[in-house]
Amino acid sequence: MPPRLVSRTAVLGLAGLLALTGCGTDVDDITVGPGKGWPAAFHDARNSGSSPVTGSRALALDWSRPVGGPIAAPVTVGPDGQMFVTTRTSTDCVLFSFQMRTGRKRFCNPMGPSAIYAGSAVDGGTNLYIGEDGGMNAYNALGQPRWRTPVAGVPVSVQFTGNGNVLSVTQFGQVDVLSRQTGDRMVPTYQMLGEPDALENPGLNRPPDGQGLDECAVGGPQCSIANVSAVDQDTGRFYATVWRPGEGTAELVALRYGDKRIREEWRAAMLTEGSATSPALAADGSTLYVGDNANRLIAVDTSDGHTKWTRDLGFPPRGGFSIADDLIIPAGDDGYLLAVRDLGDTSEIAWERKDLALRGRPVQTAGGTGYTVASIGETLTLFTFDTATGATVDSDELPGAQGTTEGTSVGAEGEVVVATKIGELFVFKPEK
Repeated sequence: MPPRLVSRTAVLGLAGLLALTGCGTDVDDITVGPGKGWPAAFHDARNSGSSPVTGSRALALDWSRPVGGPIAAPVTVGPDGQMFVTTRTSTDCVLFSFQMRTGRKRFCNPMGPSAIYAGSAVDGGTNLYIGEDGGMNAYNALGQPRWRTPVAGVPVSVQFTGNGNVLSVTQFGQVDVLSRQTGDRMVPTYQMLGEPDALENPGLNRPPDGQGLDECAVGGPQCSIANVSAVDQDTGRFYATVWRPGEGTAELVALRYGDKRIREEWRAAMLTEGSATSPALAADGSTLYVGDNANRLIAVDTSDGHTKWTRDLGFPPRGGFSIADDLIIPAGDDGYLLAVRDLGDTSEIAWERKDLALRGRPVQTAGGTGYTVASIGETLTLFTFDTATGATVDSDELPGAQGTTEGTSVGAEGEVVVATKIGELFVFKPEK
């Protein structure tokens, strides 16, 4: 990089820092709602895995590129198309940002090694909020750090509350609500696993920040909080899966942020063999959908945690669900593309495609269009399907892609972004 450019960048960084520290305000006019783009792991606070953008039924590969290391968390996309992804490389680069239109790298930042597993969320000003080893961080659109707040563990769940704060949950169960402006704690920290007893364990040391993260992808017992919390922004209630040490069954827990504190409202031990599926909330907030490692999709009444119905999927759901109206589409690399319809006190299979072996997370868009990556032999292909029938309406190969994918995201202009676990990005754009 030419020296003149370095000098100008430093000046810009200093100006940004002065603006943040000298011109603060209590008025927050930057939106955090679901909007367009892909602001969180499963698009929105509810973890709906669905976009309000009308999806195209004719896509074409625009560009692809490797990021230099594996990918273990979904790509988040800002309202202007700026993309964010973490990896692990032999250099200091861990957090990458790319431009949607060109695929050019905008910046890469050093972070802790466990940032590859961390959650992230983007607000309407393209500010990024992302976890790493022992901390929750905020960066602006240029990659300049805004603040860092220490936490115990790694924030695997990052969401926005209804009043525009950042909700951070680590794999150890530490819950914090942080100001997006400053990173200050808005309420006292809440520990889902309880506080250790210093009298009974006087020599107890804090575990390494990255402990147990390698089991989060399969919902193993060493990762107590493996999934992204679903948030009801209207009520302040949020839902987490918790596997407490020594317990035989994981729990679904409802908590509420309000009245300057976080409190637990109910818990239900229902997740047999754990869960690697982030819970997803129905649009009206009355039903929560969650999966467990006993192959079940479970519909839960959010008022008290009682089970409305269960359905054996025949494979363990992984990652999350895509929900639009009464249609639930699960993910899981051991399964195939199918849709379940919620009938209130029971469910039915709306349609199924046993010919499409899932290699990623299906998503839905407005207009009744969905996208998923499936394997045809050794080839990974992005399938565009009709969500009412499951019928294929388009297919596009991921050239040279291998293995499986970490996630599928939808941009503000209907672009479809696919990230493979081995570390490649594929961006498809609507054909004119």
